[in-house]
Amino acid sequence: MTTTTRRDFIALAAGGLGLAALRARGATAPQPGLSLGFSLYGMKTLPLDRALSECARIGYRNIELSLMAGFPTDPAKLTPAVSSTIRQQLKTAGLPVASLLVNLGLTGDEKAHAGYLEVLEIAARFAAEIDPAHPPIVQTVMGGTPAEWETKKAMMAARLKEWDAIARPHGVTVAVKGHVLNAVDTPEKLLWIFREAKGTNLAIAYDHSHYALAGLSIEDSLRPLAPYTKFVHVKDARREGKDVRFLLPGEGTTNYAEYFRLLKKYGYRGPVVVEVSAQIFNRPGYDPVAAAEKSYAALAPGWMAP
Repeated sequence: MTTTTRRDFIALAAGGLGLAALRARGATAPQPGLSLGFSLYGMKTLPLDRALSECARIGYRNIELSLMAGFPTDPAKLTPAVSSTIRQQLKTAGLPVASLLVNLGLTGDEKAHAGYLEVLEIAARFAAEIDPAHPPIVQTVMGGTPAEWETKKAMMAARLKEWDAIARPHGVTVAVKGHVLNAVDTPEKLLWIFREAKGTNLAIAYDHSHYALAGLSIEDSLRPLAPYTKFVHVKDARREGKDVRFLLPGEGTTNYAEYFRLLKKYGYRGPVVVEVSAQIFNRPGYDPVAAAEKSYAALAPGWMAP
């Protein structure tokens, strides 16, 4: 099992993978339109102001806030006073919010569905408060299991329309993501439900790690989804027997120079945000700052490539 430590990052930086070293070697600017960010889903234990300052110091250009129970931005605690403090902290850090991460589902019973609608309403309202002119995307997976797809896909599409109806008055976009363990686990299913819902405020969130586990290349999974993609998560993944194991960028086999090149080829311009899996941040001894540093060192060469 890979353990992320500050020593890992120091070794990487010493090997010439730091931003300063990249510039010295002739990579003078990031790829136009692609903004490298870090999801604070991977910094649950840090106060928000500390997490923001560390991301800015490392070199990230945006962040994702996690609107989940137990996080500094727990939706149940987003009172007007708390929201005002968060906006001030964001202003001080100088980091835009690319997205708000929520964990919703489309396959539960009516009580669960009502609860998800309530969380989405809070997230959409908060997004509009953070930046009324350009509110961050609200992005989520859709839950369920692959075995439920055929029997529940029509209901899921109908409920996705309800998500769109909640987002629309706030001028907010909801980006939905396929997940290897969820009902929507392939690009084909994701396109079907997206098109069936016909939402004006819906988009796709792309995360190749879930498709890599099914044997799909970056290009084969990105090509059909790119026209509708407004958000990108990055991490590595591998199978260990029957288990799925998510990894930090650079701990797997993903070619990130190729990843960034293909994003550019297929017209994507927007945030590319590191997501640290709960499989990683729940391990004993996990260091969120070291994980952010190591991920940046792995991604910066591709991001800075001409």
